[in-house]
Amino acid sequence: MIQDIAPHEYRNEYRPLPPEKDSIALYYEDHTVLMKKTAEGIEYPTFADLEHLNEEIYEDYTYLFSIDNERYYLVEEINRERLSPFTMENTELFRAGEPQYRAFAGITGYQLYTWYKNHRYCGHCGTMMKKDTKERMLYCEECHNMEYPKICPATIIGVTDGNRILMSKYAGRTYKKYALLAGFVEIGETVEETVKREVMEEVGLKVKNIRYYKSQPWSFSDTLLMGFYCDLDGEDCITLDEEELALAEWFEREDIPVEPSRDSLTNEMIMKFKNGEV
Repeated sequence: MIQDIAPHEYRNEYRPLPPEKDSIALYYEDHTVLMKKTAEGIEYPTFADLEHLNEEIYEDYTYLFSIDNERYYLVEEINRERLSPFTMENTELFRAGEPQYRAFAGITGYQLYTWYKNHRYCGHCGTMMKKDTKERMLYCEECHNMEYPKICPATIIGVTDGNRILMSKYAGRTYKKYALLAGFVEIGETVEETVKREVMEEVGLKVKNIRYYKSQPWSFSDTLLMGFYCDLDGEDCITLDEEELALAEWFEREDIPVEPSRDSLTNEMIMKFKNGEV
Protein backbone atom coordinates (compact mmCIF):
# COMPACT_ATOMS: atom_id res chain seq x y z
CA MET A 1 0.00 0.00 0.00
CA ILE A 2 1.04 3.60 -0.49
CA GLN A 3 2.41 3.96 3.05
CA ASP A 4 4.57 0.81 2.87
CA ILE A 5 7.86 2.61 2.19
CA ALA A 6 10.36 0.32 3.96
CA PRO A 7 13.34 0.40 4.25
CA HIS A 8 12.66 4.17 4.37
CA GLU A 9 11.39 5.39 7.74
CA TYR A 10 8.62 7.97 8.12
CA ARG A 11 8.79 10.05 11.31
CA ASN A 12 5.87 12.33 12.12
CA GLU A 13 7.02 13.75 15.46
CA TYR A 14 6.61 17.51 15.46
CA ARG A 15 10.23 18.71 15.49
CA PRO A 16 10.19 22.23 13.99
CA LEU A 17 13.90 22.60 13.38
CA PRO A 18 14.89 25.37 10.94
CA PRO A 19 15.28 24.15 7.35
CA GLU A 20 18.65 23.78 5.68
CA LYS A 21 19.52 24.33 2.05
CA ASP A 22 18.94 20.65 1.19
CA SER A 23 15.64 20.41 3.11
CA ILE A 24 12.59 19.58 0.97
CA ALA A 25 10.10 22.38 0.23
CA LEU A 26 6.57 21.14 -0.49
CA TYR A 27 4.43 23.71 -2.27
CA TYR A 28 0.77 23.14 -3.19
CA GLU A 29 -1.94 25.05 -5.01
CA ASP A 30 -5.37 23.46 -4.60
CA HIS A 31 -4.94 19.91 -5.98
CA THR A 32 -1.48 20.44 -7.48
CA VAL A 33 2.08 20.12 -6.18
CA LEU A 34 5.37 21.65 -7.32
CA MET A 35 7.70 18.90 -8.56
CA LYS A 36 9.67 17.64 -11.54
CA LYS A 37 9.80 14.25 -13.18
CA THR A 38 13.23 12.70 -13.55
CA ALA A 39 14.58 9.33 -14.62
CA GLU A 40 14.37 8.29 -10.96
CA GLY A 41 10.80 9.59 -10.63
CA ILE A 42 9.35 12.34 -8.43
CA GLU A 43 11.67 15.10 -7.25
CA TYR A 44 10.68 18.06 -5.08
CA PRO A 45 12.52 21.39 -4.86
CA THR A 46 14.88 22.03 -2.00
CA PHE A 47 15.13 25.35 -0.20
CA ALA A 48 18.29 26.02 -2.21
CA ASP A 49 16.28 25.63 -5.45
CA LEU A 50 13.82 28.33 -4.38
CA GLU A 51 15.84 30.76 -2.29
CA HIS A 52 17.02 33.04 -5.12
CA LEU A 53 13.43 34.17 -5.78
CA ASN A 54 12.23 33.84 -2.20
CA GLU A 55 14.59 35.52 0.26
CA GLU A 56 12.14 35.06 3.13
CA ILE A 57 11.72 31.31 2.60
CA TYR A 58 13.94 30.45 5.59
CA GLU A 59 11.65 32.50 7.83
CA ASP A 60 8.21 31.57 6.51
CA TYR A 61 7.78 27.79 6.60
CA THR A 62 5.99 24.99 8.47
CA TYR A 63 7.76 21.81 9.52
CA LEU A 64 5.86 18.69 8.40
CA PHE A 65 7.80 15.43 8.97
CA SER A 66 10.95 13.58 8.02
CA ILE A 67 11.74 10.48 6.01
CA ASP A 68 15.08 8.95 6.95
CA ASN A 69 17.29 12.01 7.55
CA GLU A 70 15.45 14.22 5.05
CA ARG A 71 13.20 16.94 6.47
CA TYR A 72 10.05 18.13 4.68
CA TYR A 73 8.54 21.59 5.08
CA LEU A 74 5.41 23.30 3.80
CA VAL A 75 6.05 26.62 2.02
CA GLU A 76 3.37 29.05 0.86
CA GLU A 77 2.99 32.00 -1.51
CA ILE A 78 6.34 31.53 -3.20
CA ASN A 79 7.64 33.07 -6.42
CA ARG A 80 8.24 30.49 -9.15
CA GLU A 81 10.63 30.65 -12.09
CA ARG A 82 8.80 30.71 -15.41
CA LEU A 83 11.18 28.30 -17.15
CA SER A 84 11.94 26.15 -14.12
CA PRO A 85 11.97 22.34 -14.55
CA PHE A 86 9.67 22.25 -11.52
CA THR A 87 6.02 22.40 -12.56
CA MET A 88 2.64 22.11 -10.87
CA GLU A 89 1.27 18.56 -11.21
CA ASN A 90 -2.03 17.03 -10.07
CA THR A 91 -1.82 15.22 -6.73
CA GLU A 92 -3.52 12.15 -8.26
CA LEU A 93 -0.08 11.17 -9.58
CA PHE A 94 0.80 10.09 -6.02
CA ARG A 95 -1.37 6.98 -6.44
CA ALA A 96 1.27 5.38 -8.66
CA GLY A 97 4.24 7.77 -8.57
CA GLU A 98 7.78 6.57 -7.98
CA PRO A 99 9.77 6.33 -5.86
CA GLN A 100 7.03 5.25 -3.50
CA TYR A 101 8.37 7.05 -0.45
CA ARG A 102 8.33 10.34 -2.37
CA ALA A 103 4.72 9.75 -3.43
CA PHE A 104 3.79 9.02 0.18
CA ALA A 105 5.57 12.17 1.34
CA GLY A 106 3.73 14.22 -1.27
CA ILE A 107 0.23 13.06 -0.39
CA THR A 108 0.87 13.22 3.35
CA GLY A 109 2.15 16.76 2.97
CA TYR A 110 -0.96 17.56 0.94
CA GLN A 111 -3.21 16.42 3.80
CA LEU A 112 -1.40 18.76 6.20
CA TYR A 113 -1.45 21.60 3.65
CA THR A 114 -5.24 21.23 3.40
CA TRP A 115 -5.65 21.26 7.18
CA TYR A 116 -3.57 24.39 7.62
CA LYS A 117 -5.37 26.12 4.75
CA ASN A 118 -8.83 25.31 6.13
CA HIS A 119 -8.02 26.44 9.67
CA ARG A 120 -6.48 29.86 9.16
CA TYR A 121 -9.19 31.44 11.31
CA CYS A 122 -10.75 30.38 14.59
CA GLY A 123 -14.04 28.59 14.04
CA HIS A 124 -15.36 30.05 17.31
CA CYS A 125 -14.51 33.77 17.13
CA GLY A 126 -12.93 34.32 13.70
CA THR A 127 -9.50 35.43 14.95
CA MET A 128 -6.40 34.45 12.96
CA MET A 129 -5.02 31.17 14.35
CA LYS A 130 -1.41 30.81 15.55
CA LYS A 131 0.88 27.80 15.14
CA ASP A 132 2.05 26.20 18.37
CA THR A 133 5.79 25.72 18.78
CA LYS A 134 5.69 22.45 20.76
CA GLU A 135 3.09 20.32 18.98
CA ARG A 136 1.14 20.24 15.74
CA MET A 137 -1.69 22.43 16.92
CA LEU A 138 -3.28 25.76 16.03
CA TYR A 139 -4.58 28.00 18.78
CA CYS A 140 -6.57 31.20 19.10
CA GLU A 141 -5.05 33.92 21.27
CA GLU A 142 -8.46 35.56 21.67
CA CYS A 143 -10.72 32.73 22.89
CA HIS A 144 -8.10 29.99 23.49
CA ASN A 145 -9.69 27.57 21.03
CA MET A 146 -7.29 24.79 19.95
CA GLU A 147 -7.37 22.81 16.70
CA TYR A 148 -5.56 19.56 15.92
CA PRO A 149 -5.42 17.75 12.54
CA LYS A 150 -8.66 15.89 11.93
CA ILE A 151 -8.74 12.30 10.70
CA CYS A 152 -12.00 10.78 9.46
CA PRO A 153 -12.45 7.05 10.21
CA ALA A 154 -13.97 4.99 7.42
CA THR A 155 -14.58 1.31 6.72
CA ILE A 156 -13.71 -0.80 3.68
CA ILE A 157 -15.99 -3.83 3.62
CA GLY A 158 -15.40 -7.17 1.93
CA VAL A 159 -18.78 -8.96 2.03
CA THR A 160 -18.22 -12.64 1.29
CA ASP A 161 -20.48 -15.61 0.67
CA GLY A 162 -18.46 -18.80 0.43
CA ASN A 163 -16.45 -18.53 -2.78
CA ARG A 164 -18.01 -15.18 -3.72
CA ILE A 165 -17.26 -11.57 -2.82
CA LEU A 166 -19.46 -8.52 -3.38
CA MET A 167 -17.88 -5.77 -5.48
CA SER A 168 -19.26 -2.42 -6.58
CA LYS A 169 -18.65 0.70 -8.62
CA TYR A 170 -19.27 4.21 -7.34
CA ALA A 171 -21.97 6.41 -8.85
CA GLY A 172 -21.08 9.85 -10.17
CA ARG A 173 -17.32 9.65 -9.65
CA THR A 174 -14.36 9.74 -12.00
CA TYR A 175 -13.05 6.52 -10.37
CA LYS A 176 -14.66 3.78 -12.49
CA LYS A 177 -12.86 0.64 -11.27
CA TYR A 178 -14.36 -2.08 -9.10
CA ALA A 179 -14.19 -1.45 -5.37
CA LEU A 180 -15.56 -2.85 -2.14
CA LEU A 181 -18.36 -1.30 -0.15
CA ALA A 182 -17.18 1.57 2.04
CA GLY A 183 -18.48 4.23 4.38
CA PHE A 184 -17.58 6.76 7.04
CA VAL A 185 -18.10 6.08 10.73
CA GLU A 186 -20.91 8.21 12.13
CA ILE A 187 -20.96 9.83 15.57
CA GLY A 188 -22.05 7.43 18.30
CA GLU A 189 -21.44 4.14 16.49
CA THR A 190 -18.71 1.52 16.59
CA VAL A 191 -16.86 0.57 13.42
CA GLU A 192 -18.60 -2.82 13.50
CA GLU A 193 -21.96 -1.03 13.53
CA THR A 194 -20.73 1.06 10.60
CA VAL A 195 -20.06 -2.12 8.63
CA LYS A 196 -23.59 -3.43 9.20
CA ARG A 197 -25.23 -0.07 8.50
CA GLU A 198 -23.28 0.67 5.30
CA VAL A 199 -23.95 -2.77 3.83
CA MET A 200 -27.66 -2.47 4.58
CA GLU A 201 -27.87 1.09 3.23
CA GLU A 202 -25.91 0.48 0.03
CA VAL A 203 -27.04 -3.01 -1.01
CA GLY A 204 -29.83 -4.04 1.40
CA LEU A 205 -27.99 -7.08 2.83
CA LYS A 206 -27.42 -8.36 6.35
CA VAL A 207 -23.96 -9.51 7.44
CA LYS A 208 -22.41 -11.42 10.33
CA ASN A 209 -18.99 -12.61 11.56
CA ILE A 210 -17.40 -9.17 11.12
CA ARG A 211 -13.62 -9.41 11.42
CA TYR A 212 -10.96 -6.73 11.24
CA TYR A 213 -8.23 -7.03 8.58
CA LYS A 214 -5.93 -3.96 8.74
CA SER A 215 -5.88 -0.17 8.42
CA GLN A 216 -4.43 2.39 6.03
CA PRO A 217 -3.91 6.16 6.20
CA TRP A 218 -5.52 7.68 3.09
CA SER A 219 -4.48 11.30 2.82
CA PHE A 220 -6.38 11.85 -0.45
CA SER A 221 -9.49 12.30 1.72
CA ASP A 222 -8.10 12.92 5.24
CA THR A 223 -9.21 9.40 6.12
CA LEU A 224 -8.05 6.47 8.19
CA LEU A 225 -9.37 3.40 6.38
CA MET A 226 -10.18 0.27 8.38
CA GLY A 227 -10.69 -2.93 6.44
CA PHE A 228 -13.18 -5.61 7.47
CA TYR A 229 -14.34 -8.89 6.02
CA CYS A 230 -17.80 -10.19 6.91
CA ASP A 231 -20.11 -13.00 5.86
CA LEU A 232 -23.51 -12.70 4.20
CA ASP A 233 -26.33 -13.37 6.66
CA GLY A 234 -29.39 -14.62 4.80
CA GLU A 235 -30.64 -13.72 1.32
CA ASP A 236 -28.18 -12.51 -1.35
CA CYS A 237 -30.61 -10.35 -3.37
CA ILE A 238 -29.12 -6.87 -3.80
CA THR A 239 -31.17 -3.69 -3.34
CA LEU A 240 -28.92 -1.01 -4.79
CA ASP A 241 -28.63 2.53 -3.43
CA GLU A 242 -28.33 4.23 -6.81
CA GLU A 243 -27.26 7.55 -5.31
CA GLU A 244 -24.10 5.90 -3.91
CA LEU A 245 -23.42 3.04 -6.33
CA ALA A 246 -23.60 2.51 -10.08
CA LEU A 247 -23.69 -1.25 -9.59
CA ALA A 248 -22.96 -4.06 -7.13
CA GLU A 249 -22.52 -7.72 -8.03
CA TRP A 250 -21.20 -11.02 -6.73
CA PHE A 251 -17.99 -12.49 -8.19
CA GLU A 252 -16.54 -15.97 -7.82
CA ARG A 253 -12.85 -15.86 -6.85
CA GLU A 254 -11.68 -17.03 -10.25
CA ASP A 255 -13.80 -14.41 -12.07
CA ILE A 256 -12.69 -11.30 -10.16
CA PRO A 257 -11.71 -8.70 -12.84
CA VAL A 258 -9.12 -6.91 -10.70
CA GLU A 259 -5.32 -6.95 -10.87
CA PRO A 260 -2.82 -6.04 -8.14
CA SER A 261 -1.92 -2.39 -7.63
CA ARG A 262 0.32 -0.72 -5.12
CA ASP A 263 -1.71 1.98 -3.54
CA SER A 264 -4.88 0.91 -1.76
CA LEU A 265 -6.25 -1.23 1.05
CA THR A 266 -9.27 -1.97 -1.15
CA ASN A 267 -7.12 -3.56 -3.83
CA GLU A 268 -5.14 -5.58 -1.31
CA MET A 269 -8.33 -6.94 0.25
CA ILE A 270 -9.76 -7.92 -3.13
CA MET A 271 -6.53 -9.66 -4.12
CA LYS A 272 -6.34 -11.52 -0.80
CA PHE A 273 -9.76 -13.00 -1.51
CA LYS A 274 -9.02 -13.63 -5.19
CA ASN A 275 -5.87 -15.58 -4.26
CA GLY A 276 -7.69 -17.70 -1.68
CA GLU A 277 -5.90 -16.16 1.30
CA VAL A 278 -9.16 -15.17 3.03
